[in-house]
Amino acid sequence: MRKAKPKKRIILPDPKFGDTKVSKFVNHLMYDGKKNKSYEIFYASLDIVGEKMKDQEKSPLEIWKAALDNITPQVEVKSRRIGGATFQVPTEIRADRKESVSMKNLILYARKRSGKSMAEKLSAEIMDAFNSQGAAFKRKEEMHRMAEANRAFAHFRF
Repeated sequence: MRKAKPKKRIILPDPKFGDTKVSKFVNHLMYDGKKNKSYEIFYASLDIVGEKMKDQEKSPLEIWKAALDNITPQVEVKSRRIGGATFQVPTEIRADRKESVSMKNLILYARKRSGKSMAEKLSAEIMDAFNSQGAAFKRKEEMHRMAEANRAFAHFRF
């Protein structure tokens, strides 16, 4: 690279749990700079998760973190052009990108769900991800299958 790497921005922890992971998730969830609305949606969805999963000994925040871990992909395929042919080359994902991809997938598939409010849709997707099912979990499985199918091209890694 010619230019110096840009500095990483420091993300402040959220007000309720004091967790930076929650702040990152809320930033992904946010539309048009409406961060307070995003926090309201997230906290409401955690409340719904807490009510519906009382039998679990974990707190709603721990359930959310476990759900994120369940839908976090380890490998992805990247298109690489070699000698006129395009190959899908499996590559391992950096830790910060893993976190970002899993959060974005959870939010994307929560938005696509049918439901009354975003908080309800998000809580349903969190519970599905926690139980290793749902659209976000299927997406992770699909990414892993694609990487496994194209393992022969792993030597093209860059």
